[in-house]
Amino acid sequence: MKGMERILVIDDDVELCQLVGEYLRAEGFTTECVHDGESGLKKATMGEYVLAVLDVMLPGINGFEVLRRIRASSRLPVLLLTARGEDVDRIVGLEIGADDYLSKPFNPRELVARIRAVLRRTHGEGSGSPAAPDVVTVGDVELDPATRTVRLEGKAVDLTSVEFNLLEVLLREAGRVVPRERLVNAVLSRKFSPFDRSIDMHVSKVRKKLGDTENDEHIKTVRGVGYIFARPREKTRVP
Repeated sequence: MKGMERILVIDDDVELCQLVGEYLRAEGFTTECVHDGESGLKKATMGEYVLAVLDVMLPGINGFEVLRRIRASSRLPVLLLTARGEDVDRIVGLEIGADDYLSKPFNPRELVARIRAVLRRTHGEGSGSPAAPDVVTVGDVELDPATRTVRLEGKAVDLTSVEFNLLEVLLREAGRVVPRERLVNAVLSRKFSPFDRSIDMHVSKVRKKLGDTENDEHIKTVRGVGYIFARPREKTRVP
């Protein structure tokens, strides 16, 4: 990770923002804090940040609406801060397009770990990596890792960074079941918990964007195990 990457923190808790800012600066990031949704939205869409940390509870425009408006025009990675135990907040945030979430109160070390994981998924590991992998095509879906674009029947599909990485894993394993635990490790960069349904929400979003229906699915669920991207001849069969 390169040092001095700019993080935008949108939270009305001034004391928390100061604490987070100090910790992130010690970890090599620069931060800018704003305390309401309107200001946060303006800053987030200026394109000067590598990631936004966004609280759900904000004065004026709430965090969900800020996230929705960001996603209308930007792929800026967003880590959503939710109240502990508020499963609905996490589900809604993931549905709108959050890249990850963290419950308050949180350990600053976990915040940094989540930020670094999101940035790795979004921007890759660095300049020393080998040449970009070839384009992956399965049936009517084409994924280009070099440009991080996806096409369905030749038409562009707009995916978040998490959704793109999830689809890439499934496409590269097309025809084989990918366990949920592996998807969580590979896509969310964290340990698997049977109570964490984040990966299922991301799968659901990808399915919608690929136009999946009950009778015509690109991604199938294998109950109790994980998911499988069906090859064309398998799309009409239910396992």
